[in-house]
Amino acid sequence: MREQLRGNGVSDAVVDDAVLILSELLSNACRHGRPLGRHTDVGDGDIRAAWRVDTGGALTVEVTDGGGPTRPVPATPSVTARGGRGLNIISALAQEWGVRDGSSGEVTVWALVSAKKPPGIGGTGSAANGVSSNGISSNGVSSNGVGGLTGFEGLDFSEAFDDVG
Repeated sequence: MREQLRGNGVSDAVVDDAVLILSELLSNACRHGRPLGRHTDVGDGDIRAAWRVDTGGALTVEVTDGGGPTRPVPATPSVTARGGRGLNIISALAQEWGVRDGSSGEVTVWALVSAKKPPGIGGTGSAANGVSSNGISSNGVSSNGVGGLTGFEGLDFSEAFDDVG
């Protein structure tokens, strides 16, 4: 995916977001979805991944599986939970995302990623004293939490990563 998107002139920042989104969608499909076709066991069989860039430069990433016992919805995991953040990550990176039901029980989860990042999001602007003009510090922590994700409000990693170069 990375190679194809870069070959089509998609910016590195958008490619990085798309690769992370694809990884999260694939993980969710493998963990929670049934395989495509005649298989009935969760975690055993085929899933389908696709991506496309439209004429306006918007990138859509989607993963299709055979459905599952639950609908994909963002979770609210505890701070110590080992999982449950994937759709929240996708919500933070994508302009929008959704679920589409298909024939024979197939379920597609898709995410739309802009080819142009909004100002201050993953940009390459300089930051004075580690904080950019939009309030996001150079270590990715904003006053609203980690990268704008919910559930991380009040955490301050500014000193923990001072020696990371």
